[in-house]
Amino acid sequence: MKTITLIFGAVYGMLSVILGAFGAHALKKILSVERLESFETGVRYQMYAAFFLLIAGYILKFETKTENWISWFMIFGTMLFSFSIYGLSMQDYFGMNLKFLGPITPLGGLLMILSWTLLIFYFVRMKNLL
Repeated sequence: MKTITLIFGAVYGMLSVILGAFGAHALKKILSVERLESFETGVRYQMYAAFFLLIAGYILKFETKTENWISWFMIFGTMLFSFSIYGLSMQDYFGMNLKFLGPITPLGGLLMILSWTLLIFYFVRMKNLL
């Protein structure tokens, strides 16, 4: 699980730099300001998740289910959150109605919040063990 966490952290980081540059240059010309801001929100949270996963990958031992769920919630939460925002931001450009992605974004956000919450519980429990 440690390797998966670190790989997803690195991939999310790389993709957020690529997508951020793409948004700043190519999408700036074709998206409305509102859609571009939404796209940038997806990129920003994806980078936060990348840092989270890289740090968690180094500090967690992945000996418990809770430690594994910390990573899985962040991995899947980011996927649902950021990539649904990318789709919603680009739907006019693609000429597709992707409004069905709207409810997926908060679900992804909830998974990300759960990941942070489990990390807090991990730290609290770890403190009690010391």
